[in-house]
Amino acid sequence: MVGTYGSAALLAWCMYKYVSGHTAFLWLIVPLMLVSSHFMHAMLIAYHEAAHGNLRQWKWLNEFDGQLVGMISLTPFTLYRALHQKHHVNLATVKDLELWPFVDPQQPLWWRRAAAFLELNFGFFYTPYLFWRVFLENPSPVTNKTVRKRIWIETAGMILLWTTALALVAWFNVWNWFLVLYFIPAFIAGNMQSWRKYIEHVGLSGNSARSATRSIIVETTPGRFVALSLLHQPLHGVHHAKSSIPCDELVEHVALIEPKDGGDTAPFPNYRSAFADLIKRLHDPRVGAQWATAE
Repeated sequence: MVGTYGSAALLAWCMYKYVSGHTAFLWLIVPLMLVSSHFMHAMLIAYHEAAHGNLRQWKWLNEFDGQLVGMISLTPFTLYRALHQKHHVNLATVKDLELWPFVDPQQPLWWRRAAAFLELNFGFFYTPYLFWRVFLENPSPVTNKTVRKRIWIETAGMILLWTTALALVAWFNVWNWFLVLYFIPAFIAGNMQSWRKYIEHVGLSGNSARSATRSIIVETTPGRFVALSLLHQPLHGVHHAKSSIPCDELVEHVALIEPKDGGDTAPFPNYRSAFADLIKRLHDPRVGAQWATAE
């Protein structure tokens, strides 16, 4: 939170100096947008932690943070939580809706490649589509009437928020501020989220926390700082092995991801090596053991 608001405040100050005629500040705006994107990405991870109830000690504050980030990121918090729970229960199986279409051997290669291209380059829009597609389909796996009602209420709040925000931006004609302070960093953060998701799962051929998840155990000081800023989410296998563990305690449970057989994925020493492993498999994006029996 501090990093997100701090980088946004510094970016706003540089933007103010730039529009006031100090053109040299343009060279600070560009890198600051990337810093802001990183912290917005961290906010999406916090949103994920809130869905598990692990972000805040007090439930109401956990819910508030989740609702806020959900409205800003175009995906109602209750909708995300409902489908993310199914992701954990059905990890890397055909029923894992978060990893669709890559878990479904019935989906053709051209569509899986197209889906990967869209998600990795337009994640800000594709991720909401992924969740809304499941919610609106008939029949939908989200069947609880109370949950569906809550999702619609949150959607109404999201529409009201965005209508008001965009109306104010248009009224005061501050589109340049909107683009620099929010949309461009958020668009990049959405792609960061997608790439991290792919690094965590795509291209693996198992259905368990150890075989369907890439984890990263860093030993360097810069690497640990990055992992900390991402709420230790690089230890994603630990999270899947026991999702009730708060993010700040994941490092204490790395024994949960030690490979036990040949099908398990050994932890990677850094994001570079995990990224390289993903790239080798991205030409045919798929996830799960079901592909072995489908061929």
